[in-house]
Amino acid sequence: QKMSGTEIKYTQILINNEWCNSVSGKTFTNINPSTGESVCQVQEGDKADVDKAVKAAKEAFRWNSPWRKMDASDRGRLLNKLADLIERDREYLARLETLDNGKPYKDSYNVDLGLTLKCYRYYAGWADKIHGKTIPVDGPYMSMTRLEPVGVCGQIIPWNFPLLMQAWKLGPALCAGNVVVLKPAEQTPLTALYIGALIVEAGFPPGVVNIIPGYGPTAGAAISGHPDVDKVAFTGSTEVGHLIQQAAGATNLKRVTLELGGKSPNIIFADADLDTAVEMSHFALFFNQGQCCCAGSRTFVEESIYDEFVRRSVERAKKRKVGDPFDEQNEQGAQVDQEQFDKIMDLIESG
Repeated sequence: QKMSGTEIKYTQILINNEWCNSVSGKTFTNINPSTGESVCQVQEGDKADVDKAVKAAKEAFRWNSPWRKMDASDRGRLLNKLADLIERDREYLARLETLDNGKPYKDSYNVDLGLTLKCYRYYAGWADKIHGKTIPVDGPYMSMTRLEPVGVCGQIIPWNFPLLMQAWKLGPALCAGNVVVLKPAEQTPLTALYIGALIVEAGFPPGVVNIIPGYGPTAGAAISGHPDVDKVAFTGSTEVGHLIQQAAGATNLKRVTLELGGKSPNIIFADADLDTAVEMSHFALFFNQGQCCCAGSRTFVEESIYDEFVRRSVERAKKRKVGDPFDEQNEQGAQVDQEQFDKIMDLIESG
Protein backbone atom coordinates (compact mmCIF):
# COMPACT_ATOMS: atom_id res chain seq x y z
CA GLN A 1 0.00 0.00 0.00
CA LYS A 2 1.37 3.42 -0.95
CA MET A 3 2.07 5.97 1.75
CA SER A 4 0.99 9.01 -0.23
CA GLY A 5 -2.54 9.04 1.17
CA THR A 6 -1.56 8.47 4.79
CA GLU A 7 -1.93 11.31 7.24
CA ILE A 8 1.25 12.60 8.91
CA LYS A 9 0.00 13.08 12.45
CA TYR A 10 2.86 14.62 14.42
CA THR A 11 5.29 17.30 13.26
CA GLN A 12 5.70 19.41 16.40
CA ILE A 13 8.05 19.31 19.38
CA LEU A 14 7.11 17.13 22.37
CA ILE A 15 7.87 18.73 25.75
CA ASN A 16 6.23 17.75 29.04
CA ASN A 17 3.77 15.45 27.20
CA GLU A 18 2.49 18.41 25.18
CA TRP A 19 2.95 19.25 21.50
CA CYS A 20 4.27 22.74 20.80
CA ASN A 21 5.85 24.84 18.06
CA SER A 22 9.48 25.89 18.18
CA VAL A 23 10.32 29.02 20.15
CA SER A 24 11.86 30.55 17.02
CA GLY A 25 8.85 29.70 14.87
CA LYS A 26 11.14 27.98 12.36
CA THR A 27 10.29 24.78 10.49
CA PHE A 28 12.23 22.55 8.11
CA THR A 29 11.07 20.48 5.15
CA ASN A 30 10.79 16.71 5.49
CA ILE A 31 11.67 15.02 2.18
CA ASN A 32 10.58 11.66 0.77
CA PRO A 33 13.96 10.28 -0.39
CA SER A 34 12.33 7.99 -2.96
CA THR A 35 10.79 10.89 -4.89
CA GLY A 36 12.54 14.02 -3.66
CA GLU A 37 9.14 15.51 -2.89
CA SER A 38 8.22 17.40 0.26
CA VAL A 39 6.22 15.36 2.78
CA CYS A 40 5.53 18.03 5.41
CA GLN A 41 7.00 20.86 7.48
CA VAL A 42 8.49 19.87 10.86
CA GLN A 43 9.09 22.24 13.77
CA GLU A 44 12.79 23.11 14.03
CA GLY A 45 13.98 23.01 17.62
CA ASP A 46 17.13 24.77 18.78
CA LYS A 47 18.79 25.88 22.05
CA ALA A 48 15.67 27.62 23.41
CA ASP A 49 13.59 24.49 22.90
CA VAL A 50 16.29 22.28 24.42
CA ASP A 51 16.33 24.56 27.48
CA LYS A 52 12.56 24.10 27.85
CA ALA A 53 12.87 20.34 27.46
CA VAL A 54 15.70 20.01 29.98
CA LYS A 55 13.71 22.08 32.49
CA ALA A 56 10.73 19.74 32.04
CA ALA A 57 12.98 16.67 32.36
CA LYS A 58 14.56 18.03 35.57
CA GLU A 59 11.11 18.58 37.05
CA ALA A 60 10.09 15.03 36.13
CA PHE A 61 13.25 13.76 37.83
CA ARG A 62 12.95 15.76 41.05
CA TRP A 63 12.80 13.85 44.32
CA ASN A 64 9.30 12.53 45.13
CA SER A 65 8.02 13.18 41.60
CA PRO A 66 5.62 10.56 40.19
CA TRP A 67 8.43 9.11 38.06
CA ARG A 68 10.95 8.94 40.92
CA LYS A 69 8.40 7.34 43.25
CA MET A 70 7.20 4.82 40.66
CA ASP A 71 7.94 1.18 41.46
CA ALA A 72 10.55 -0.35 39.18
CA SER A 73 8.08 -3.05 38.17
CA ASP A 74 5.67 -0.33 37.05
CA ARG A 75 8.38 1.20 34.86
CA GLY A 76 8.62 -2.22 33.26
CA ARG A 77 4.87 -2.33 32.74
CA LEU A 78 4.96 1.06 31.03
CA LEU A 79 7.68 -0.12 28.66
CA ASN A 80 5.63 -3.23 27.86
CA LYS A 81 2.58 -1.04 27.30
CA LEU A 82 4.61 1.07 24.87
CA ALA A 83 5.64 -2.11 23.05
CA ASP A 84 1.99 -3.17 22.87
CA LEU A 85 1.06 0.16 21.28
CA ILE A 86 3.91 -0.11 18.77
CA GLU A 87 2.72 -3.60 17.88
CA ARG A 88 -0.82 -2.28 17.44
CA ASP A 89 0.43 0.37 15.00
CA ARG A 90 3.18 -1.74 13.42
CA GLU A 91 1.95 -1.44 9.84
CA TYR A 92 1.55 2.34 10.02
CA LEU A 93 4.97 2.79 11.66
CA ALA A 94 6.63 0.59 9.02
CA ARG A 95 5.10 2.63 6.21
CA LEU A 96 6.06 5.88 7.94
CA GLU A 97 9.64 4.63 8.34
CA THR A 98 9.86 3.73 4.65
CA LEU A 99 8.40 7.08 3.61
CA ASP A 100 10.91 8.95 5.79
CA ASN A 101 14.02 6.82 5.27
CA GLY A 102 13.60 5.16 1.85
CA LYS A 103 14.29 1.59 2.99
CA PRO A 104 12.09 -1.26 1.67
CA TYR A 105 8.76 -1.57 3.45
CA LYS A 106 9.32 -5.29 4.04
CA ASP A 107 12.55 -4.45 5.92
CA SER A 108 10.85 -1.73 7.95
CA TYR A 109 8.07 -4.11 8.96
CA ASN A 110 10.04 -7.31 9.54
CA VAL A 111 13.48 -6.10 10.64
CA ASP A 112 13.19 -2.62 12.13
CA LEU A 113 9.83 -3.04 13.85
CA GLY A 114 10.62 -6.61 14.91
CA LEU A 115 13.88 -5.59 16.61
CA THR A 116 12.32 -2.42 18.07
CA LEU A 117 9.63 -4.47 19.82
CA LYS A 118 12.18 -6.96 21.15
CA CYS A 119 14.33 -4.11 22.50
CA TYR A 120 11.54 -2.43 24.47
CA ARG A 121 10.32 -5.76 25.86
CA TYR A 122 13.86 -6.77 26.82
CA TYR A 123 14.38 -3.62 28.88
CA ALA A 124 10.87 -3.87 30.33
CA GLY A 125 12.00 -7.15 31.86
CA TRP A 126 15.16 -5.59 33.33
CA ALA A 127 13.41 -2.71 35.13
CA ASP A 128 12.99 -4.49 38.49
CA LYS A 129 16.25 -6.45 38.30
CA ILE A 130 18.74 -3.59 38.67
CA HIS A 131 20.25 -3.75 42.14
CA GLY A 132 23.40 -3.15 44.12
CA LYS A 133 25.47 -5.48 46.29
CA THR A 134 26.23 -6.16 49.92
CA ILE A 135 29.98 -6.41 50.42
CA PRO A 136 31.68 -8.35 53.23
CA VAL A 137 34.14 -6.09 55.07
CA ASP A 138 36.17 -6.44 58.24
CA GLY A 139 34.67 -5.21 61.50
CA PRO A 140 31.08 -4.63 62.70
CA TYR A 141 30.08 -2.73 59.55
CA MET A 142 27.54 -2.97 56.77
CA SER A 143 28.89 -2.16 53.31
CA MET A 144 26.47 -1.94 50.40
CA THR A 145 26.07 -0.31 46.99
CA ARG A 146 22.92 1.17 45.52
CA LEU A 147 22.44 1.78 41.80
CA GLU A 148 20.52 4.94 41.00
CA PRO A 149 19.49 6.59 37.71
CA VAL A 150 21.93 9.08 36.20
CA GLY A 151 19.31 11.81 35.70
CA VAL A 152 18.71 13.85 32.54
CA CYS A 153 19.95 11.92 29.51
CA GLY A 154 20.49 13.73 26.21
CA GLN A 155 20.12 11.35 23.29
CA ILE A 156 20.99 12.03 19.64
CA ILE A 157 20.06 9.35 17.12
CA PRO A 158 20.90 8.76 13.43
CA TRP A 159 18.79 8.35 10.31
CA ASN A 160 19.71 4.81 9.20
CA PHE A 161 17.48 2.87 11.65
CA PRO A 162 15.36 5.62 13.25
CA LEU A 163 12.88 3.46 15.19
CA LEU A 164 15.48 0.96 16.37
CA MET A 165 18.05 3.59 17.36
CA GLN A 166 15.35 5.36 19.36
CA ALA A 167 14.54 2.09 21.12
CA TRP A 168 18.22 1.41 21.86
CA LYS A 169 18.42 4.82 23.54
CA LEU A 170 15.05 5.04 25.29
CA GLY A 171 14.81 1.42 26.45
CA PRO A 172 17.78 1.28 28.84
CA ALA A 173 17.41 4.90 30.01
CA LEU A 174 13.74 4.53 30.97
CA CYS A 175 14.25 1.03 32.36
CA ALA A 176 16.74 2.48 34.87
CA GLY A 177 14.50 5.42 35.83
CA ASN A 178 16.15 8.24 33.88
CA VAL A 179 14.50 11.12 32.03
CA VAL A 180 15.28 11.93 28.40
CA VAL A 181 15.70 14.76 25.92
CA LEU A 182 15.99 13.12 22.51
CA LYS A 183 16.88 14.63 19.14
CA PRO A 184 16.06 12.52 16.08
CA ALA A 185 18.00 13.01 12.84
CA GLU A 186 16.65 15.89 10.79
CA GLN A 187 16.27 13.52 7.81
CA THR A 188 13.98 11.11 9.69
CA PRO A 189 11.98 12.71 12.52
CA LEU A 190 8.51 11.34 11.76
CA THR A 191 8.58 7.92 13.44
CA ALA A 192 10.36 9.35 16.50
CA LEU A 193 7.56 11.87 16.95
CA TYR A 194 4.89 9.20 16.50
CA ILE A 195 6.60 7.11 19.20
CA GLY A 196 6.40 10.22 21.37
CA ALA A 197 2.62 10.18 21.00
CA LEU A 198 2.56 6.50 21.98
CA ILE A 199 4.70 7.27 25.05
CA VAL A 200 2.07 9.79 26.17
CA GLU A 201 -0.71 7.27 25.41
CA ALA A 202 1.09 4.57 27.39
CA GLY A 203 0.99 6.75 30.53
CA PHE A 204 4.57 7.93 31.05
CA PRO A 205 4.49 11.00 33.33
CA PRO A 206 5.01 14.46 31.80
CA GLY A 207 8.62 15.42 31.20
CA VAL A 208 10.02 11.89 31.27
CA VAL A 209 10.51 11.82 27.48
CA ASN A 210 10.93 15.02 25.44
CA ILE A 211 11.59 14.95 21.68
CA ILE A 212 13.20 17.88 19.84
CA PRO A 213 13.45 17.62 16.03
CA GLY A 214 16.16 19.88 14.65
CA TYR A 215 19.71 20.10 13.35
CA GLY A 216 22.94 18.89 14.91
CA PRO A 217 24.82 22.21 15.10
CA THR A 218 21.89 23.84 16.92
CA ALA A 219 19.68 21.38 18.81
CA GLY A 220 22.31 18.64 19.05
CA ALA A 221 25.01 21.03 20.22
CA ALA A 222 22.64 22.53 22.81
CA ILE A 223 22.03 19.06 24.28
CA SER A 224 25.74 18.16 24.30
CA GLY A 225 26.78 21.37 26.02
CA HIS A 226 23.86 21.81 28.41
CA PRO A 227 25.06 22.04 32.02
CA ASP A 228 21.93 20.30 33.37
CA VAL A 229 22.20 17.28 31.08
CA ASP A 230 23.91 14.53 33.09
CA LYS A 231 24.72 12.15 30.24
CA VAL A 232 24.70 12.27 26.45
CA ALA A 233 24.40 9.24 24.19
CA PHE A 234 25.12 9.62 20.47
CA THR A 235 25.07 7.32 17.47
CA GLY A 236 26.53 8.75 14.28
CA SER A 237 29.75 9.91 12.68
CA THR A 238 33.17 9.90 14.32
CA GLU A 239 33.55 13.59 13.38
CA VAL A 240 30.47 14.58 15.40
CA GLY A 241 31.48 12.21 18.20
CA HIS A 242 34.61 14.33 18.69
CA LEU A 243 32.48 17.47 18.99
CA ILE A 244 30.16 15.89 21.55
CA GLN A 245 33.08 14.65 23.66
CA GLN A 246 34.59 18.14 23.59
CA ALA A 247 31.29 19.80 24.55
CA ALA A 248 30.84 17.40 27.47
CA GLY A 249 34.34 18.10 28.72
CA ALA A 250 34.01 21.86 28.34
CA THR A 251 30.85 22.02 30.47
CA ASN A 252 29.95 19.66 33.30
CA LEU A 253 32.02 16.58 32.40
CA LYS A 254 28.79 14.73 31.64
CA ARG A 255 28.98 11.02 30.95
CA VAL A 256 29.25 10.22 27.25
CA THR A 257 28.37 7.09 25.28
CA LEU A 258 29.36 7.10 21.59
CA GLU A 259 28.52 4.57 18.89
CA LEU A 260 30.46 5.72 15.84
CA GLY A 261 31.26 4.51 12.35
CA GLY A 262 33.67 1.76 11.36
CA LYS A 263 35.20 -0.12 8.44
CA SER A 264 34.14 -3.69 9.12
CA PRO A 265 35.99 -6.37 7.11
CA ASN A 266 34.86 -9.73 5.80
CA ILE A 267 37.67 -12.27 5.41
CA ILE A 268 37.08 -15.06 2.86
CA PHE A 269 39.41 -18.08 2.85
CA ALA A 270 39.82 -20.59 0.05
CA ASP A 271 38.05 -23.39 1.92
CA ALA A 272 34.86 -21.33 2.42
CA ASP A 273 31.55 -22.22 0.76
CA LEU A 274 31.95 -19.67 -2.01
CA ASP A 275 28.26 -19.23 -2.84
CA THR A 276 27.48 -18.54 0.84
CA ALA A 277 30.48 -16.24 1.18
CA VAL A 278 29.39 -14.21 -1.86
CA GLU A 279 25.80 -13.90 -0.63
CA MET A 280 26.80 -12.97 2.92
CA SER A 281 29.35 -10.42 1.69
CA HIS A 282 26.71 -8.95 -0.62
CA PHE A 283 24.22 -8.71 2.23
CA ALA A 284 26.81 -7.24 4.61
CA LEU A 285 27.52 -4.39 2.20
CA PHE A 286 24.17 -3.71 0.55
CA PHE A 287 21.70 -4.24 3.42
CA ASN A 288 19.86 -1.04 4.34
CA GLN A 289 21.26 0.59 1.18
CA GLY A 290 24.72 0.16 2.69
CA GLN A 291 23.80 2.60 5.46
CA CYS A 292 25.00 0.58 8.47
CA CYS A 293 27.75 1.48 10.92
CA CYS A 294 28.83 -2.18 10.77
CA ALA A 295 28.46 -2.59 6.98
CA GLY A 296 30.95 -5.03 5.49
CA SER A 297 32.66 -2.28 3.54
CA ARG A 298 35.98 -4.15 3.21
CA THR A 299 36.39 -7.69 1.87
CA PHE A 300 39.67 -9.59 2.09
CA VAL A 301 39.77 -12.67 -0.15
CA GLU A 302 42.44 -15.37 -0.27
CA GLU A 303 44.40 -15.00 -3.50
CA SER A 304 43.63 -18.42 -4.96
CA ILE A 305 39.87 -17.72 -5.08
CA TYR A 306 39.99 -13.96 -5.60
CA ASP A 307 39.10 -13.83 -9.30
CA GLU A 308 36.19 -16.27 -8.93
CA PHE A 309 34.88 -14.44 -5.86
CA VAL A 310 34.92 -11.13 -7.74
CA ARG A 311 33.18 -12.67 -10.75
CA ARG A 312 30.37 -14.12 -8.64
CA SER A 313 30.06 -10.94 -6.56
CA VAL A 314 29.63 -8.80 -9.69
CA GLU A 315 27.05 -11.27 -11.00
CA ARG A 316 25.10 -11.08 -7.71
CA ALA A 317 25.24 -7.28 -7.57
CA LYS A 318 23.84 -6.99 -11.10
CA LYS A 319 20.83 -9.08 -10.05
CA ARG A 320 19.97 -6.77 -7.15
CA LYS A 321 16.61 -5.08 -7.69
CA VAL A 322 16.53 -1.38 -6.82
CA GLY A 323 13.44 0.82 -6.95
CA ASP A 324 10.21 1.79 -5.21
CA PRO A 325 10.62 0.70 -1.56
CA PHE A 326 6.90 -0.11 -1.35
CA ASP A 327 7.27 -2.71 -4.15
CA GLU A 328 8.00 -6.01 -2.43
CA GLN A 329 9.96 -7.23 -5.46
CA ASN A 330 12.69 -4.67 -4.80
CA GLU A 331 15.60 -5.47 -2.49
CA GLN A 332 16.80 -1.88 -2.18
CA GLY A 333 15.13 1.50 -1.91
CA ALA A 334 16.51 5.03 -1.93
CA GLN A 335 19.53 6.50 -0.15
CA VAL A 336 18.33 8.65 2.72
CA ASP A 337 19.10 11.98 1.04
CA GLN A 338 20.94 13.66 -1.83
CA GLU A 339 24.08 14.14 0.27
CA GLN A 340 24.45 10.40 0.86
CA PHE A 341 23.65 9.62 -2.77
CA ASP A 342 26.31 12.04 -3.99
CA LYS A 343 28.87 10.68 -1.51
CA ILE A 344 28.32 7.12 -2.77
CA MET A 345 28.51 8.17 -6.41
CA ASP A 346 31.76 10.00 -5.65
CA LEU A 347 33.21 6.87 -4.04
CA ILE A 348 32.21 4.78 -7.07
CA GLU A 349 33.83 7.35 -9.38
CA SER A 350 37.03 7.47 -7.34
CA GLY A 351 37.17 3.66 -7.38
